[in-house]
Amino acid sequence: SMPKRLFDILFAGSGLLLLSPAFLVLALLVKLANRGPILFRQQRVGQGGKLFWILKFRSMVVDAERLGLSVTKDGDPRITRLGRLLRKTKLDELPQLWNVWRGEMSFVGPRPEVPRYVAKYSEQQKRVLQLKPGITDLATLEFRNEEELLLAAPDTEQFYLDHCVPRKIELNLAYAERANLWEDTRIILRTLGLLRTFRG
Repeated sequence: SMPKRLFDILFAGSGLLLLSPAFLVLALLVKLANRGPILFRQQRVGQGGKLFWILKFRSMVVDAERLGLSVTKDGDPRITRLGRLLRKTKLDELPQLWNVWRGEMSFVGPRPEVPRYVAKYSEQQKRVLQLKPGITDLATLEFRNEEELLLAAPDTEQFYLDHCVPRKIELNLAYAERANLWEDTRIILRTLGLLRTFRG
């Protein structure tokens, strides 16, 4: 909707401007901690099935995708020491403000998946692709400790596909039925830890 897009443009633009000093510090830390690119770029499936490059501060070793799965579990050796901190605080997600400003993502919407996982969606699950992907959503809140959850799984990737993905899609389709800026604001505040009383 137009109000949601205006909300995204205003706050993503403000965030990029106001947080630029933090971006510089984080970029320097990433570069010093582990030689290689500062940003991690990965192709994800966006609204309408359109592919785009999601941006993150790199939290894993160079060429991590070639060394293991697309999902990570707690204690994954590919994650750098600084990367663990970035992931815990969600600071690695900050560059996605650029994705939001460009219109590829929204602040609130289903987290975009890699193409090979989306290829396994049922026709019913593909309905989630009608929504613009986001930085956070109800699934992000429910699966805050996803890496710990995956650690206990005998087959990490299969558990993710069989149990995590269906539940995430279910939550996002339910969100879509009542989506509005007030709902988005509550999800953002919960993500930031500023609102803990709301459940839904």
